[in-house]
Amino acid sequence: MLGVTPGFTGQGEAIIIGVDEAGRGPLAGPVVAAAVVLGRAIPAGLDDSKRLSAKRRAVLDVAIRETCCWAVAVVDPQEIDRVNIFQATMLAMTRAVASLAGAIGGAVGEVLIDGNMTPACRCGDWRWPARAIVGGDGIEPAISAASIIAKEWRDRLMLEAAAAHPHYGWERNKGYGTAEHMEALRIHGPSPLHRRSFAPVAQASLL
Repeated sequence: MLGVTPGFTGQGEAIIIGVDEAGRGPLAGPVVAAAVVLGRAIPAGLDDSKRLSAKRRAVLDVAIRETCCWAVAVVDPQEIDRVNIFQATMLAMTRAVASLAGAIGGAVGEVLIDGNMTPACRCGDWRWPARAIVGGDGIEPAISAASIIAKEWRDRLMLEAAAAHPHYGWERNKGYGTAEHMEALRIHGPSPLHRRSFAPVAQASLL
């Protein structure tokens, strides 16, 4: 999914893209990466999505998508199981940046990524200058914006999934391995959206 601010052009500019992901740790659902180029009117109050209230995060999500250029990439549980969660995260980031860079034109000056690793040399399709920043989602506004979009996007996907698979409490735990989720796994077994390469899910499959 892609959003480009009307009138934006990257021609003649060295574009800075912020990237973050949501969903590396859960037992179920996709991993989601977002890439953001900030517009001229930067929404106030950007921060690490985990430090924001749900209400504030939702407001900022709308503001970012209305005023910035952004892209989202989703890697589903089946692909996570096939390539492992680390590689799936690298793929999601690469696909998000590729989508955004292709849509806005102009040269990418640098891609700023939350964490201590980038897809450079880890994903064959990665082709942009990249810099990892530990804690970047709290200090670099473009990464903060990406963290908010990725978190909100994934949460919406998990709310939809919860309606189709109501046993696991995903509307509350978003696929993380809470006591409620683990008990539902024990009783009902894994769903098609569970990551079967993750140990708790694999163990539940054997019960």
